[in-house]
Amino acid sequence: EVQLVESGGGLVQPGGSLRLSCAASGFTFSSYAMSWVRQAPGKELEWVSGINSGGGIAVYADSVKGRFTISRDNAKNTLYLQMNSLEPEDTAVYYCAARSSLGSLYYTTNRRDEYDYWGQGTQVTVSS
Repeated sequence: EVQLVESGGGLVQPGGSLRLSCAASGFTFSSYAMSWVRQAPGKELEWVSGINSGGGIAVYADSVKGRFTISRDNAKNTLYLQMNSLEPEDTAVYYCAARSSLGSLYYTTNRRDEYDYWGQGTQVTVSS
């Protein structure tokens, strides 16, 4: 059974930090490009960050560039998102998503149907 299980969300004050994790199982994690996608209340899905299968290429939405860092540990089948200098506008449910790909490919789409696998999400709330 394929699973993507996000964790690490919670309530944090503005300016604080959180580290999200996404544990993958049931597929060959190292053969998949990964993304983080978020959905704020009442808004559409927003692509946040992507990384290629090997982990050497990472890209970010302008809204998080310089504050968030995506990484992966293929030996542990885990994707991470380090979030610093959090703002109230970062409040959302964060999803990890996987799409089969090798080499330098990564994905910047927010469309759920363009990924092979999608997690259940973890809530991040930034509030004082």
